[in-house]
Amino acid sequence: MDTATWQPPLIWRAAQLLARLVVGLLARLEVTGSVPAYLRRGPLILAANHISPFDPVVMAAACRAVGVSPRIMATGGLFRAPVVGPAMRHAGHIRVERGTSGVHRALDDAAAAVAGGSAILVYPEGRIGLDPGLWPERGKTGAARLALACGAPVVPVAQWGSHEVLPYRAPKGLLKGVARAMVRRPVVRVHFGEPIDLGDLAHGTPGAARRGTDRIIDAITDSLAPLRPDEPDRPRHVDPGRPADTSRSHRRRR
Repeated sequence: MDTATWQPPLIWRAAQLLARLVVGLLARLEVTGSVPAYLRRGPLILAANHISPFDPVVMAAACRAVGVSPRIMATGGLFRAPVVGPAMRHAGHIRVERGTSGVHRALDDAAAAVAGGSAILVYPEGRIGLDPGLWPERGKTGAARLALACGAPVVPVAQWGSHEVLPYRAPKGLLKGVARAMVRRPVVRVHFGEPIDLGDLAHGTPGAARRGTDRIIDAITDSLAPLRPDEPDRPRHVDPGRPADTSRSHRRRR
């Protein structure tokens, strides 16, 4: 594997600083755990749960706190937006056109980025989770396939509290959510867990990607539990605009 270090552009490092300021205005950020120093510049895959439209801002700030500037696999809609789109492209983030053949191109782009020494941030659930308890859903296999193909380590990242900042249907309700957050300043917690061992799984072996995916989601779930000790079943904050869907509930493998 070519592990030449990818250098994050100035625009992305500045955006991470801005994200920290924005999160500080709307919430109280607590970051625990770490990313080993030898992994911070990549190759590395960060696999995080997805509970809110505010997650990318939180993750940008949290990653800055642990010394990582990951390239984010983000929905194609962001890349089509004025101002944001060109900034995303210039920062080296990776476009994912969900529900189209372009999703395979995104995996190829991510694999090339990891091979080039980048750290990549992925949301293995593939969407903002709709589990009624906001626990991680059954994941898509893309993150595991990427890890197995590239041999890159995977660090699970759990986050909690961002669902109290922006509503699920943002930009609908955006201003109301921001105003409420500025007054309440909810605690947003992010924990970087220990690297996940996928060494016994071989790329291309039938079932390996699914087993790897379940292992990743299990690790995220294990990291999330201590962040919400007083909300083990359902979150206290209920967003009336968030639909519930139990069809992708994740059952932990024993």
